[in-house]
Parts: sequence; structure tokens; C-alpha cells
Amino acid sequence: MNFSDFSKASQQFNQFSPEMKEQMMKMAKARVKEKLLKWFATPTFVLLGIVLGAVIGALTACFGDISDKLSAIRDANPLYFIPALAIGGAAIVFAYKKWGRWTERGMDQVFAVGLNKESDFPLVSIPMAAVSTWLTQLFGGSAGREGAAMQIGSALSYNISKKLPFENAAHVMLVTGLAAGFAGIFQTPMAATAFALEVLLVGHLELGALLPAAAAAFTACKVSSMLGFHKFSVDLSSLLDASGFSASIFTNEGALDGKLLVKLALMGVLFGIVGGGFAKLLGLSQDFFAKKFPNAIKRIAIMGAGLSVLLLVFFQGRYAGLGTNLLDMCFGIAGNADVIGNVAGDAVNAVGTAADLGNAAGIAGYDWILKFALTILTLSAGFIGGVVTPLFAIGATFGIFIAGMFGVPLPLAAALGFAAVFASASNTLWAPILIAGEIFGFNCLPAFFIVCTVAYICNGGQSIYKQKKIRIKI
Repeated sequence: MNFSDFSKASQQFNQFSPEMKEQMMKMAKARVKEKLLKWFATPTFVLLGIVLGAVIGALTACFGDISDKLSAIRDANPLYFIPALAIGGAAIVFAYKKWGRWTERGMDQVFAVGLNKESDFPLVSIPMAAVSTWLTQLFGGSAGREGAAMQIGSALSYNISKKLPFENAAHVMLVTGLAAGFAGIFQTPMAATAFALEVLLVGHLELGALLPAAAAAFTACKVSSMLGFHKFSVDLSSLLDASGFSASIFTNEGALDGKLLVKLALMGVLFGIVGGGFAKLLGLSQDFFAKKFPNAIKRIAIMGAGLSVLLLVFFQGRYAGLGTNLLDMCFGIAGNADVIGNVAGDAVNAVGTAADLGNAAGIAGYDWILKFALTILTLSAGFIGGVVTPLFAIGATFGIFIAGMFGVPLPLAAALGFAAVFASASNTLWAPILIAGEIFGFNCLPAFFIVCTVAYICNGGQSIYKQKKIRIKI
């Protein structure tokens, strides 16, 4: 605008009535404020993400450390604690009715808020989720703990967002808190960021929250690690080198190894069926037992008593808790180089049977089935925690079970199942691929990509998250 145009505009403005001038000035101020808020929104979200990541990382490290200690106490004394599972379950339901009403839905509430179905996310859900998960772990319920960690992160961040003047602040901060909670408990920041971005809406990434979610995830991971919380990780490349097996789908000339590609795809189909089947049966089981026992205290007490018997009958707590004992057998006890080298060599030569492979790893062919069933029953009864770590255990043990069928080394089969069953059950793709890379190393990333992609496609559209909104594209 040149001087003459400005002069004309000024003369026109002076001709307006005082009321019109006041209205125009208000509009101009609102426009400037809107622009400023838009410019400052992302930097503010990122700074808040870093602060929240530090706080949530500390909280999840403390939460996870206590969970580990309680699990160790139970493992050392299974006959003292597992028989009291029903009492612990009744205490959980009573506590929610007394102090945490409307917060007992766990991750379902996170999804209800994230999908704008609800706007209330009480902070009391943080201590309720943590203590209830500790009780579940102490008394041997077959459940995870990431659900509580993500509730801690999302509840805290969502309530802080209510004080922010920015557009869509609640949604961005909820995703940020989810990423921080996931990263704090698993210490896999890239997977945590991807999970938070993709989990709310199928086929859609919440890229508006990318920077704050990543900042929160990496900060939470660092703080959690600095506080001494243990991260589960496996040097898969070393284990495969000991067996002389290459998991690369590419030859030296860059061409695809068609035989390995077909094997990985077929394994992905099986992993997809297991993960999708778990999600489907979990939903059916929860609905069935909710109708069978409408009273929540009676339901958890009766089913808790039955679960105590089953958990003790099946090898005195082998399937209690997170399932990390099974993961240790898949990657730790079986991680002896001599054992893996011999067993993997049999697998490559298609000599070892599935039973031989499982026995060598300390894993039985029925481990994945029993962990599968007991986890569903535990969550259907109403115990609080999560499902991701048990899914890791189910996938890894199932991977070892089918390793001999495909001539794949034990550690590779277990790692593929670890990631792919999680992908199919959660109906997410990028988070499982990245968590495989962060836990097992990125050398085998193409193999994880193929197996997780096929498992994701073959899960029947199922998800462990009931209130997840499914986008159907025609």
C-alpha cells in the first residue's frame, strides 16, 4: 500500500461512526491475537512437551520400578500372593467406587477424550491407575502396565491443556502425554511418538502433534533412563551372527530374496490371525462376563478366585504378571550363543521341529495359548493394567513355536512375533515396526516391516482399544 492509498483508507475510516470504528478496532485486535497465538502455539507446545516429558518420565520410572519390585516379591512367594488375587481385585473395584468413580475405564476413557466423546479426565485417575496396576501385578493378574503409564501421561497433559489459549490444545497435549507415558515405560521414544500419533484414528496420523509428542517422548525416555529404570533390549544381530543366518531380504546385488520374503509374509499372516483373534476374543469375553456378572465386585472376586487356581495349576505363576519371564526365556536363557547357534542351525536346515526349538529355548508349545487365554480372562474380570507387554510375550512365544515350520532362527522368530502380534492386536503399523528397531536393532528393519505390514493387514480390522474410531475408506 502506497502513501496515497493509505491516505484514502484513513479518510474513509474517519468517516465511520464511533461505534463502527470501535467494532473495526476490535476485529483488528482479534485478528492480530489470532495470528500471534498461531505463531506461538507450536513453540509453546514443544516447550510444554519437554517439561511434561521430564515429569511424566520421572513418574513412569517410579511407577515401573515399584511394579518391578512387587512382581519380584510375588515371583519369590507365589503361594502367598496368587491365592489372594480375588481379594486384590475386590479392593481395586471398591477403591474405584469409593474414590475413582468414572475413571475405572482405563484406556477406554483416554480414547473417549481423544475422540471428543467426553471432555472430563479427572486427575484422580493417575493414582487410581497406578495403585490398581500394582495390586494386579502383586497378586499375579496376567496384565501389562503400559495402560496406567499412558493414563498418567495423558491425564496430566490433558488437564494442563485446559489452561492454554491455543486452538486444539486439548487434543495436541493428550497425544503428547500419551507419547511421554509410552516412552517412559518402554524407553522407545520413536515408537512412542508413532503410537501416539496413529492410535486414535485408524489410517490417520495426528501430525499437528508431531513436534511436541516427539519432544515429550525423547525427554521422558531420557529421564526414565537417568533414574535407573530398566529397558528391555536384545542385540538381535549378534544372536543371528552366532547362528550364521542373515535376516536381510536383500541379496548382495540388491535383489530381493524371494524365498525369505514369502516366509516372512506367511509368518505375518499367522501373527495377524493371533493378534486379531486376541483383540476380538477380548472384546467378546469382556461383554460376556459383564452380562454374566453385572456386579463388578462379584465378577472380579469370582473370576479372580478361578484365575488364582489356574495360575497356580499352570506351573505356579509361570503366566502371572507381565510375561517378562517368558520374554527372558525367549531372548535371555535362549540367548546363549552356543544354544542359539545349534538350534538356529537346525532351523535353517529344516531339521529341528517346533517342539525341539521350544524346548531348547525353555518355551513350551502351549505357552502362547495359556498366556493368551489367561490375559483375556484377567482383563475381562476387571483387573487394571494394560495388554501390550503380555502381547509381546504371546507374540514371542508363538514365534518360537512356529520357527521350525519356516526354518527361521529362534531369536528372529521371537522378535518378529514380538512386534507383529502387537501390530495386529493394536491395529497400528508404524509403532510396532519402530519398537522392534529400538529394542532389537535396526539391521533387521526390512524383515520387521514386511511381517508387521502383513500382520496389520490380516488382523480383520480388530483392535484391543474398544473406543477406537475406525475410518472406512471406499
